[in-house]
Amino acid sequence: MNLKSPSRRLVLSSGAAGALAINSGLASQDVKFPIPSAPKKSPKADGERIRVGLIGCGGMGSGHLGSMMGQREANKEAFDVVAVCDVNQIRLDQAQKTATERQEGVTVAAYEDHRDLLAQKDIDCVLIASPEHWHATMAVDAIAAGKDVYCEKPMTLSIEEALWMRDTMGANPHMRLQVGTQYMMYEKYQVARKWVSEGRIGQPTLSQTSYCRNSKNGEWLYGIDPKVKPGETLNWERWCGPNGLAEFDTEVYHRWRRYRHWSTGVIGDLLVHMMTPLMYSLDRGWPVRVSASGGHYSDKTMENHDQVMLTVEFEKEHTMIVAGSTCNEQGLEVLIRGHEANLYLGSNDCELRPERIFADDVDPERHECARISPQEALRLNWLKCVRTREENISQVELAAQVMVVVDLATRSMWTGSAWGFDPATGIAKAL
Repeated sequence: MNLKSPSRRLVLSSGAAGALAINSGLASQDVKFPIPSAPKKSPKADGERIRVGLIGCGGMGSGHLGSMMGQREANKEAFDVVAVCDVNQIRLDQAQKTATERQEGVTVAAYEDHRDLLAQKDIDCVLIASPEHWHATMAVDAIAAGKDVYCEKPMTLSIEEALWMRDTMGANPHMRLQVGTQYMMYEKYQVARKWVSEGRIGQPTLSQTSYCRNSKNGEWLYGIDPKVKPGETLNWERWCGPNGLAEFDTEVYHRWRRYRHWSTGVIGDLLVHMMTPLMYSLDRGWPVRVSASGGHYSDKTMENHDQVMLTVEFEKEHTMIVAGSTCNEQGLEVLIRGHEANLYLGSNDCELRPERIFADDVDPERHECARISPQEALRLNWLKCVRTREENISQVELAAQVMVVVDLATRSMWTGSAWGFDPATGIAKAL
């Protein structure tokens, strides 16, 4: 592959660059990330329509579009999808057709280049559902153009991109960026955060979570469309974008989550769902040491691992264990262990049970939580914040901390070493 990354900065200690190049293919040169200054935004009046652009019309993007049309038709929020963007002409045409047919009287523009969509001045916000190697560039470009952002998970492909997005939002606090980790909307994690912060379980010592599923033939084996051809129906060079131009491979295009140059696989696609709200509940700061192992136990043709195990240590004295699998669906119970009590989060509710030796000091409690559709709730939370300028729930700072886990765990599996991260310097290094 010809790896070209002019927009990226690799923050690594001396001697570690080669290890990361094995992992992600990023260039090792130090290239500054530009931090834009976004124009000011004003709240919208109740009933005033929000104008939305969709970037990425593949599986996730088309899923978002269909669900948003349902929310719009149910009058859950006043918005119109007025523009769509994709490098695949087939997907682009279908998204434009869907949005046009389900929004009477709304003109829907179609673009191949996300920058042309962002130049459309009447768009208020964009939903980014492109492959993850494009997330950071598209999100920062959107903020620079004054568009609020909903960015699918994982927020980025690397630590340096995550810090870029974090710094961009720090420089533009009036903008709104929602990261698409929908389990943040589950009430049980809000309750857990409150109980932990109140000291009701004592010092939180060890937590665990997982995302495990199974399939007979392998994971992310999406259908291959033979009509997708570079130069005819697909702009392949633009699809590769900031991750570097590669020779076209229809397997890579349709099933990119299986390949380590384009995705972190189980860790970034699945485990971020579970780690994000658990890290929110714990509030233990930045990950500082990650060790991980992975294997190819069932799906021998997938480059990314089909079984992983992570151990994550945080700066505020806490350890988290995370398991991920696409070859067995039996996961770990979602649990926060404290010195005095434990929080059980495996159901829809939050339950506190005292440790045996603290049974006379800590009262057990179960908080029953409302049932919701988390992805729909997360999008509505975003649209509400676009309208009111309130703070959204799934924030970039937490997502950046999660990306440290994702990136370091990926490096650990491919290099065989534990990896550390210094929050003060942003430097990652093999330990």
